[in-house]
Amino acid sequence: MTLVANWLGYASAALALCGCAQSAIGAGLIAAFRRGEQHSAKRNAAQTSTDKAARPLPPVTVLKPLHGDEPMLEEALRSFCEQDYPHFQIVFGVQRESDPAIAIVAQLIQDYPDRDIDLVIDGTAHGTNRKVANLINMYPKAKHDILVISDSDIHVQRGYLRDVAATLARPRVGLVSTLYAGLPASKSLVREFAASQINHNFMPGVMMSRLLGRQDCLGATMALTRAMLEQVGGLSALVDHVADDAILGQLVRAHGQEIALAPCMTWTTVAEPSAGHMIEHELRWGRTVKNVEPVGYGLSAIQLPLFWSSVVMACFWPARGALWFFLGVWVIRSLAAMTIDRSVGRLTPALYALFPLREWLSAAIMVGSARGKRVAWRGQTLHIRRAAPITPPIQPVEPGD
Repeated sequence: MTLVANWLGYASAALALCGCAQSAIGAGLIAAFRRGEQHSAKRNAAQTSTDKAARPLPPVTVLKPLHGDEPMLEEALRSFCEQDYPHFQIVFGVQRESDPAIAIVAQLIQDYPDRDIDLVIDGTAHGTNRKVANLINMYPKAKHDILVISDSDIHVQRGYLRDVAATLARPRVGLVSTLYAGLPASKSLVREFAASQINHNFMPGVMMSRLLGRQDCLGATMALTRAMLEQVGGLSALVDHVADDAILGQLVRAHGQEIALAPCMTWTTVAEPSAGHMIEHELRWGRTVKNVEPVGYGLSAIQLPLFWSSVVMACFWPARGALWFFLGVWVIRSLAAMTIDRSVGRLTPALYALFPLREWLSAAIMVGSARGKRVAWRGQTLHIRRAAPITPPIQPVEPGD
C-alpha cells in the first residue's frame, strides 16, 4: 500500500508541476495577447483618421440568436450597436412571439435609429440545436457577405468588428474566433466561481493549445464569409450538433482553411443563480467537450495543479515537505491568476483563498462528465453524439474564394 501511495504521490507531483508551468505560461500568453490588442487598437485608430477612404472596410452582418431576457443582456447587445465600423447590419432572432428579448431589441431599434437592425421571429425547427435553427431562420435577412455569429451574452469593445474583419481578410483564414473572459453579472460567490473556471482554467488552456498548434473555434465569435459557410454545407450542417462551434471549426479546417483569433478580448456574462445551476452548466460543457474532443478534455486535468498537490499531501502525510509543496503550488497558481486578472481588468484576490475548493469541484465535474451523453440546455434535453471524422474535400477552398 505504501509503494502504491508513493507512486501515486510522485505522479501527482509531476502533474502538479506541469500544471504550474501551464498556468504560468498561459497567464503570460494572455498578458501578451492583451498587449497585442492595445497595439491593434492604436493601429485601427490611426487607419481611421488617415486612410479610411482609401481602404474601405467591407460591410458585415452580425447574427445574434436570442432566447429570453438574460442578466446583462441589454448591455451585451448595446456593445454591438455601438461598434466603430462604417457599414454593418445586426440581425436578432427569437423563436417565440412572447420572448422578453423582443422588448430589448425594440428599445435598441429606438435608441439607434441610424443602425441597420432587423428582428426575426420564427419558431421553425430545423433540427435538435435550437440556436442553430434560430440562425437558419435569421439567415435570409443577412444582407452582406461577411457574417459574424455571436452568442447573446457576449460583450465587446468598439473596435471589435474592425479586428474581426481585418483578421478574416488575412490569407488562408477561413474562420475567425475571439478569446473570451468571464464577466460575473453580480459579485456572488457562485458567479465568481464560475468566472474563475473561465478566466483561470479555460483561457490559459486555449492560449496553450494555440501555442501547440491547435485551432479551435470558440462560440463567442464565429466569423466567416457567406461563400465559406456554403462551402462547408451551410448552417444545416450544424443543426444536429450540440457543439456547433467545434463542428464548424472542424469543417473549415477540413476545407484547407485556418481558424484565427482576432486581436480583441470579449466577455461572456456569467449569470448562474445558484451552485446547482453552475454545476449543471459545467457538466453540460464538460460532456460536450468530452464527446467532441475526448483526448484533449482528458489532458485538461493538468490545469488543476492544486488538486494534484493535495493528492501529494494526502499520499505523503504527515511529511512537512508535502505541505510546503502544496503551499508553493498555491502561491504559483495565485500569481498566475493575478496576472490574468490584471490582463482582463478585474482583480479577485479573495477568490484565490478558495482555489483548492474550486479545483476539487472542477475535478469532480470532470469525473461527472466522463459518463453520460445527455445535457440540459435552456429547457431542452439534448443527446450528444460523437461526430463522424470530417475528411478534407477533394478540392480545398482556395484563398480569396
